[in-house]
Amino acid sequence: PASAPTSFEGPFGKVLHQVKAVIDTPRFSKDYKCNKIFYILCPLNLNDIPDIEQPNTMSITKKFNYKLVKSGNIILTATSDLKGYIVGQAIQLRTDIENKSGRDTGAVVASLLQKVAYKSKRWIYDLRTIAEVEGSGVKAWKHAEWKEQILVPALPQSILQGCSLIHIDYYIQVSIKSPEVSVTLPIYIGNIAVNRVPLSPSRSIQHIPSAVVPSAPPEEEEAASGYHPMDNISIPTKSHSQQQPFSYAPGLSFQEIRVDSEQTGSPNHPTLCLSTGATVPYYAEGNVVPVPTASSLILPPEYSTWGYPYEAPPSYEQSCSSANSSISNGN
Repeated sequence: PASAPTSFEGPFGKVLHQVKAVIDTPRFSKDYKCNKIFYILCPLNLNDIPDIEQPNTMSITKKFNYKLVKSGNIILTATSDLKGYIVGQAIQLRTDIENKSGRDTGAVVASLLQKVAYKSKRWIYDLRTIAEVEGSGVKAWKHAEWKEQILVPALPQSILQGCSLIHIDYYIQVSIKSPEVSVTLPIYIGNIAVNRVPLSPSRSIQHIPSAVVPSAPPEEEEAASGYHPMDNISIPTKSHSQQQPFSYAPGLSFQEIRVDSEQTGSPNHPTLCLSTGATVPYYAEGNVVPVPTASSLILPPEYSTWGYPYEAPPSYEQSCSSANSSISNGN
């Protein structure tokens, strides 16, 4: 049926489809059964989401103290070119940092985060960092701009239509390690790309103004340290978790499916693959090797205080064996 949700496999739940056949034999005879698992992809058309083609931007100001008697401000603004992407598409990210203090900042980190929520007796959350890129810090009294991109790997779509027990969300988080400040941009990942229309100069992302800030420090800061002009610089990139060439599923959208069995000579082409993390199987051409995500976990601010397991709970047998071992150790 059209309401069948997309197949999904995660550590705490899955959406599974299978067809089952049974031969009902006469009484006292063995019944014959067999089943076959198959996968369903219900495409998510990003163009159905309102304002999906608009740039996504967010800004935050953090005031902090340094050298005991001095204070300063950090203004962090992050902007992505769209609010929705498909597998293999590059997220164009721009970050503006105004360091209005006499202290150098730590490194700036941009991450693509996946949050999967499973509804049971209580909500269980699985958050992981899919990709990460790191830039250099910003010197004192500098206005820095950082332009980078994150390639979307093979991931399940944001909305499992027809499934009310599993919710999938994605975020772009840009954070500074010292002083600690971060912004989070929610995004969608779908199967049908956004129909981008030519933007007028006033709507182009290159012409989006930064957050409106005063041209000089506040009076108490000016009295303490004096006025310092802001120099514009560009931040270099230090490391990227997607250094290796990335292979993705070019046939993830139904309109772009390509079958080149004559060229490959394999009757089973395309090949069924499993991508990294909680995901849905997909079909890809050639030998596809998913990119491992070895980056450390960075949580969005609103979820940092929530309790959720990172691993599945132990089985009944494991619980009994650990209890027996503790009793024997006590004796």
